[in-house]
Amino acid sequence: MATLPNATLNEIQNRFATLEREMAKGPEHEVYSKLAAEYASLEEVNAAIGDYRRAEEELKGSRALLTDPSADREMRELAELEIDSLRDRIEVLTQRIRLLLLPKDAADEKGAILEIRAGTGGSEAGLFAGDLFRMYQRYSELNRWKLEILSASEGEVGGYKEVIAAIRGAGVFSRLKFESGVHRVQRVPETESGGRIHTSAATVAVLPEAEDIDVDVRAEDIRIDTMRSSGAGGQHVNTTDSAVRITHLPTGIVVTSSEKSQHQNRARAMQVLKARLFDMERQKADDERSAARKSQVGSGDRSERIRTYNFPQGRVTDHRINLTLYKLDRVMEGEIDELVEALVSDHQAKLLAAVGGEDEA
Repeated sequence: MATLPNATLNEIQNRFATLEREMAKGPEHEVYSKLAAEYASLEEVNAAIGDYRRAEEELKGSRALLTDPSADREMRELAELEIDSLRDRIEVLTQRIRLLLLPKDAADEKGAILEIRAGTGGSEAGLFAGDLFRMYQRYSELNRWKLEILSASEGEVGGYKEVIAAIRGAGVFSRLKFESGVHRVQRVPETESGGRIHTSAATVAVLPEAEDIDVDVRAEDIRIDTMRSSGAGGQHVNTTDSAVRITHLPTGIVVTSSEKSQHQNRARAMQVLKARLFDMERQKADDERSAARKSQVGSGDRSERIRTYNFPQGRVTDHRINLTLYKLDRVMEGEIDELVEALVSDHQAKLLAAVGGEDEA
């Protein structure tokens, strides 16, 4: 049975007790909000440690009873049953504490910038990009997140060539971050008279929404151009100089936004630019870490095929974890929690394995 380092548990419990004493001074205390945030981050693991240590004490008591010469046979049998039950409970609590002690992704609680682009497959890829966007839109509704379209380029027969949206709510990035990659669809297009199955694809990128504190964009590092944008239906009679293109000179990243308001376009383009720069820094740090240990779910590479949606068979398969679900209709309606939970669990298992390997080393 795996054990937990007492020094680490003591340190957490002592720190939690210190925070309780400091917070007892009241909300007028100058660093109260900072203390409250740390208190909240430790509350769950502190409670789990308390349960773990109480279970250990009970196990010691039951073992002592088992070796007590004055105990009758019935008491010893009862002690044996309690020992088995307590061992199972300690194992569960050990695993829970190890998960709670895993390094936290600082971006997990942030909102996300969702980018979906049609890939190979022509107009069918654009339709699929639209279907994926609707899936994430429904998933956002189910979680009571707020979704706002930042920019969109519609496909020729529907769907999107590209759509970018901001999704805000509690823990958005932690739930969607494993969606980045190539999503492939297999189905019979409505225009296909012969009933042949076509394969097309769309790419999804999920970036943590950056705040000013996360990334500083210097004025001298960007070039802002205004462009003429067409009105509804591509009619150029209603053109304005509202479209905005921002170029980040050091990296060459280009972001455009072409809604009606130039001021709004500038703000939205800056929002996407900051998210991409923040993601670039995170990717760089992740690459450095994964050079030392491989603990990612897939590579996170947006060129990696991660999932296939097979409409004739009504199934969706996530290739990273070899999970196939035969409820494609519900998945496309935004019911993707089963996929999300499986990806999160797999990621945690790999992190635990990596941490365990480091501990042994």
